[in-house]
Amino acid sequence: MDPDQADVDAWFAAAGDRAGELRRVDALVQAAAPGIDRQLVAVGSGRMLGYGLMPYRPRSAEETTTWPLIALAAQKRHLSLYVCAVVDGQYLAESRAAQLGRVSCGRSCIRFTSLDRVDTVALDQLVRDAVASTADGRNSYCG
Repeated sequence: MDPDQADVDAWFAAAGDRAGELRRVDALVQAAAPGIDRQLVAVGSGRMLGYGLMPYRPRSAEETTTWPLIALAAQKRHLSLYVCAVVDGQYLAESRAAQLGRVSCGRSCIRFTSLDRVDTVALDQLVRDAVASTADGRNSYCG
């Protein structure tokens, strides 16, 4: 097994009883974005599972870094799926919140307790659109 996959497997295992739910979301993202790169990304003192690293420059930074287009994290009471895509001035996650089912959304964050509460067809399309808009240069979230 490659070391990166061993780290990802350990990340899932560290989620305890939510590992299965995280794996379901991971499978949905990978099916919607076949071939997207996938790796653990450091965030504060923790890590998220990131997909599709892209150039990004926060407003407060002088240099461009990389950030995942999509990221998955286990929070204390819910799962968070971050979709870092802004198209035509709108955050895709925020603009499609009403279509995603029983979720809570911020600008780029979709929060839910179970994938069963999410309209997976709408989420699949959101991921596909985020990947496509990034590939063709329409994602203004990128630096």
